[in-house]
Amino acid sequence: MIFSSIIFLCVFMPVVFIAYYLCPAKSRNLLLLLSSLVFYAWGEPGYILVMVSSIIINYLAGRLVSMYKENLMPVKAKAVFIISIILNICILFFFKYTGFFIQIINNTGFTKIPLIDIALPIGISFYTFQTMSYIADVYTGTTKVQKNLVNFAMYVSMFPQLIAGPVVRYGQVEEEIHSRKLSIEDTALGIQKFITGLGKKVIFANQAGALWKEISDVPASENSILLAWLGAIAYTFQIYFDFSGYSDMAASMGQMLGFTFPANFNYPYQSKSITEFWRRWHISLSTWFKEYVYIPLGGSRKGFARQALNLFIVWALTGLWHGASWNFVIWGIYFFVLLLIEKCFLLKFLEKIPKALSHIYALFFIITGWVIFACGDITQPVTYIKSLAGINVPFFNNYAIYKLYTNILLLLIMAAASTKLPVYIFNRLTARLNETICFWIKAAFTFIILITSMALLISESYNPFLYFRF
Repeated sequence: MIFSSIIFLCVFMPVVFIAYYLCPAKSRNLLLLLSSLVFYAWGEPGYILVMVSSIIINYLAGRLVSMYKENLMPVKAKAVFIISIILNICILFFFKYTGFFIQIINNTGFTKIPLIDIALPIGISFYTFQTMSYIADVYTGTTKVQKNLVNFAMYVSMFPQLIAGPVVRYGQVEEEIHSRKLSIEDTALGIQKFITGLGKKVIFANQAGALWKEISDVPASENSILLAWLGAIAYTFQIYFDFSGYSDMAASMGQMLGFTFPANFNYPYQSKSITEFWRRWHISLSTWFKEYVYIPLGGSRKGFARQALNLFIVWALTGLWHGASWNFVIWGIYFFVLLLIEKCFLLKFLEKIPKALSHIYALFFIITGWVIFACGDITQPVTYIKSLAGINVPFFNNYAIYKLYTNILLLLIMAAASTKLPVYIFNRLTARLNETICFWIKAAFTFIILITSMALLISESYNPFLYFRF
């Protein structure tokens, strides 16, 4: 079940939220836990046992770590902490990376291990990172242990952020798990933000994804520079509106439930460097790797060589986190190289040149990076990047002109929608209007987005969600 499905929008969400608002405050965590388990089991009933096992393992580990620390037994606390982290990594590795590493071993030619077909449990990367950060925070003393199993299970399985984040650390919602307030204002704002996120996903991401799919299926011999760039730009918009739309829906539902989730996007395509881009894109994941991998490894405190090694480890893991495929590893290393170059000298240069040029520089490498990310193996990105560079392909052909002509308006609208420009224009146009009129303008616009989104969902079958595979 995904947020942009009819069954979720018309059945699951209304039923759960009505029940949530009607039930007593002390029972809401239990209701939210049961609802989340139903949500997860809807698509993968068998793999709910994996998530439940992860919940129990980390709940017990947290209790033991806390107990040993209170009883001044640091060695035992550290042992439990290390064992729990290893168990979490092993669970994630088994389901996500077993086949990938078997292929690597088989490619050496020394042995031939039969491949194991293991389906990837939805959201396992997200909830595993959340449980590992919880154990780490309990061990370091930055978070108090959660002694109530229902409360802890609810935190791990909470359906708004279960399958695609953001990665919510326990300390960020610790107080709200125990006590939170519901208000009409938060509910109204949450509904508005949810519909806006739905519009991002259905109106923009799905249309951009359909265009990318058509262009990426074109044989290299029939490609052109214009068509290749058109496809790459379409995927650039697809992944942004797909993931940020889903994050907006998650955050808005959290708001309606009384939680405050961390921001995950901050107009990343306005960036003027790759360093800035990664401060604006998937913020919760970048922060997680910084706080739980980069800084514990030493960060930038042990000299430039060690800092470069730490960055390499972080970005290799970031790429691998996104999927068990070489193109994700290469994508991570690609951004490591760019970030390292910027740290060495390029950032100072970018600060001196016109902002438009630095923005073009950032977009060029961001879009190229998404081509590596989107293609399924090592050879596909190479072939596609050759088309981007004009190697053995013409500048344009009739099909490229047709696709540009029929999609240019949509691409321009998405380009504007990925920046602060719409908010700026709206604020300027409504600056002299009173609050009541502004409210009704927003309400009318939100209603149009909802009707358009529902019409597209009913009439079209193309409704993928890219981060399902992560």
